Amino acid sequence: MTHPPHSDPADEVLADSGVDESGLSTGEASERRAAHGPNEIARGEGRSPVGIFLAQFDSWLIWVLLAAAALSVWAGHAVDAVLIAVIVVANGVFGFVQDYRAERSLESLRELTAPTAVVRRDGETVEVAASELVPGDVVELSDGDVVPADGRLVGATGLEVDEAALTGESLPVSKGIEPVDADAPLAERSSMVYKSTAVTRGKAAVVVTATGEDTEVGAIARQLAATEETETPLQAELDDLGRTLGLGVVGLAALVVPLLWFRGVEPLQTALTAISLAVAAVPEGLPAVVTLTLALGVRRMADENALVRRLPAVEALGAVDVVCTDKTGTLTEGRMAVSRLWVDGGVVDFDEVAGGAEGDGSAAANGGAIAGVDSERDGPPAEGDRVDVLLRAGALCNDATPDEGDPTERALVAAAAERGFDVERIRAETPRTDEIPFSSERKWMGTVHGDRAYVKGAPEVVVEKCSRVLTDDGPVELDEAGAERIAERTREFADDALRVLAVAYTEDGRGFEADGEGELDGADDLEDLVFVGLVGMLDPPRAEVADAIERTRRAGIDVTMITGDNVRTAAAIGAELGLGGDVVGGGEIEGLSDDELRRRVTEVDVFARASPEHKVRVLGALQANDRTVAMTGDGVNDAPALKNADVGVAMGVRGTDVAKQASDVVLLDDNYATIARAVERGRAIFDNVWKFVAYLLSANVAEVAIVFLASLWGYLVLPAVQLLWINLLTDGLPALALGADPESGDVMERPPRDPDQGIVDRSMLGVVGGTGVVTTAVMLGLLALLLDGAAGVSDYVRTMIFTTFVVLEFGKLFVVRWLRETPTLSNRWLFAAVAGSLTLQLAVLYTPLGEQFETVALGVGDWGIVAGVLGVTLPAYLLVAVGVRRLRDVDAAANASPAAGADGP
Repeated sequence: MTHPPHSDPADEVLADSGVDESGLSTGEASERRAAHGPNEIARGEGRSPVGIFLAQFDSWLIWVLLAAAALSVWAGHAVDAVLIAVIVVANGVFGFVQDYRAERSLESLRELTAPTAVVRRDGETVEVAASELVPGDVVELSDGDVVPADGRLVGATGLEVDEAALTGESLPVSKGIEPVDADAPLAERSSMVYKSTAVTRGKAAVVVTATGEDTEVGAIARQLAATEETETPLQAELDDLGRTLGLGVVGLAALVVPLLWFRGVEPLQTALTAISLAVAAVPEGLPAVVTLTLALGVRRMADENALVRRLPAVEALGAVDVVCTDKTGTLTEGRMAVSRLWVDGGVVDFDEVAGGAEGDGSAAANGGAIAGVDSERDGPPAEGDRVDVLLRAGALCNDATPDEGDPTERALVAAAAERGFDVERIRAETPRTDEIPFSSERKWMGTVHGDRAYVKGAPEVVVEKCSRVLTDDGPVELDEAGAERIAERTREFADDALRVLAVAYTEDGRGFEADGEGELDGADDLEDLVFVGLVGMLDPPRAEVADAIERTRRAGIDVTMITGDNVRTAAAIGAELGLGGDVVGGGEIEGLSDDELRRRVTEVDVFARASPEHKVRVLGALQANDRTVAMTGDGVNDAPALKNADVGVAMGVRGTDVAKQASDVVLLDDNYATIARAVERGRAIFDNVWKFVAYLLSANVAEVAIVFLASLWGYLVLPAVQLLWINLLTDGLPALALGADPESGDVMERPPRDPDQGIVDRSMLGVVGGTGVVTTAVMLGLLALLLDGAAGVSDYVRTMIFTTFVVLEFGKLFVVRWLRETPTLSNRWLFAAVAGSLTLQLAVLYTPLGEQFETVALGVGDWGIVAGVLGVTLPAYLLVAVGVRRLRDVDAAANASPAAGADGP
């Protein structure tokens, strides 16, 4: 076969396949199956549960903690080792539970295969397993069938196929046997059908041209399998943070251990100091708190119709600065609806006439006059108001019901019902006595109802068969000027992205006769029809989407529409939603180099006729421009782009299993407005992550500084078990309660974060460094006061340092929240967490647990000292916070995006 099958005549494709229309023999089919393999998508190996669990421990933070646990065992401090091990395992379990159901895209692709197929073998029609099909098989298709393999049509009657899952085309497409241009994009190859698409109307015979992984779906499977997993910004930043802390601990140990040996400190004391430094440096609760905070966000987002499959995607949604969205069902309602009508004399907005007719099928007076349309209707709809004639004809010349059938026909049924017709009743009272089914060659459909027949179809075809047009005064001659008016109105409707149907009827059945088997007698001679009008249908934009797009734009997020629909439809919908400018089609994308496409994506909001490869290229061009991209999709064709995106967002209602499994987030309502809300939730969660990372690191910096400086004096002031307990109290309930903080009022008025700016930004460094210095100075001053010439650190001194440090951390917690403009009294869980943690601290001081922590009970006077230290330290913390907020405001002003129109975070 020298040309692609869609461009060769059907008989040549059959000949090149070595088969005729009677099909292959059983023997030939077996030989070809041995050569080509089964008609299946290869299964990916996937990750085992053990591999997923072990992956949770691939972190610098975990490695440092495990090293500290090993040192603790060597030093004979089993309690320290057990506490570290419990923390490490708990974090691993959290991560494992969330990742266990991760990527299963290839398995879903396998499930899309039709289980059986009707095929011609040995001159007979038989049903076989779809996996047994081979190139050259002749397959028969009919309404409702899932296409089992890629194939060239060799016979077709009224065939329409829903290819949305593969091409993104929002409506079923007509198919026929005529060849098309060799360079035609996938969505325009009308002579082909493709595996995993669905037949919505008609019948066909197909010679199979590709099976298994050689199909278009198979190509997507290979591309999906080759796609590497990408890290979200938070994952990468936390990994960098862990690596930095790990290297810092190694550096500190390399510095402190030789110094202590040089000073003659015994090896056990040196080892305990090294362990304490490791524990002090590592915020061991950070991974678990991040996981639990994101999980809390997941629950909230699920209540808001956004189901998160991978926890880090919650934060990543809040970091995106471009949303690439599909059109059908996401920006639009995903259904066809009658938008405008035209009858001789005027255009009618359907919303103005809906509900005008009586529910019993008779016409009633209009609620108000409509330009160019009768304001009174005295007879039945077929003889009265032309709008009623138009809608009644559309409901009768129709095979759909309100819930089933072709989308355009369902729209006509819905429109008639909205006008007030009882469709079931008028169909029963005006039964169909004959019909001419729609075909892609004929481009029209006709039904006979007693002495009247109705026709609907492509305007250019129907108008040619009309000799008259229905007017106020009844049918009058349709002259050239009238025909041109209809053609002009058709073009205007099409320019507004409306799918246009023309409706006509015959009087007394003249010129319209069928033989009862769908064959029209004298079809070429059909004439003398009365033209009634035009129906313009549209997949309407969701009412809330325009505001949601504007809201995301105010937040500094660009919106790009990528659709499989044609350029005209994409342009009209884009303009209505505020996505203006040029529209780039799939052909233009193919003609652009990577560098040219990188420039083009900065100028264009709408891409039409986009194939799977086009989506991936547009996504890659945006990412090459350092953009953080969220990509929406619902079909098999969207899976590679969803998986390559920084955040893949699948549709939950219309989406295929493949798209859902390849995504990070699934929208349960398929609504773009839900994305906007998810972005807001993601930003709020990042605020909360920022707060507890700043809070945890500031505590760890102070712990390291205190242990390090005290060790230089020869004192081990905070042993590892006390440091672990401090971290458990501060990294535990209070830090987790920060995850429940509500979002600040300006969260969607900020521009996105600079993708090159990590979570540890200048503001965080100011908080960590400033409060760390304050805490260290205060605690070392308290240590000097308590020692007062003593030879060593007693249990009492350790208890005072230990307890005072805990109290200071709880005071600092509220200062850190103030930095992110969180209302002080907005989180009741935080107060409960602080109270619970203080209770635990008292338990360590006043129960037998104190023996394990080397503590003693404190008296009233001791608590007075603790309160005094807190009173001195809090004002210093607030001074640091004021300076950090000023620094943040300067950075926000410097980085503010014109699109956002507000300060940054």
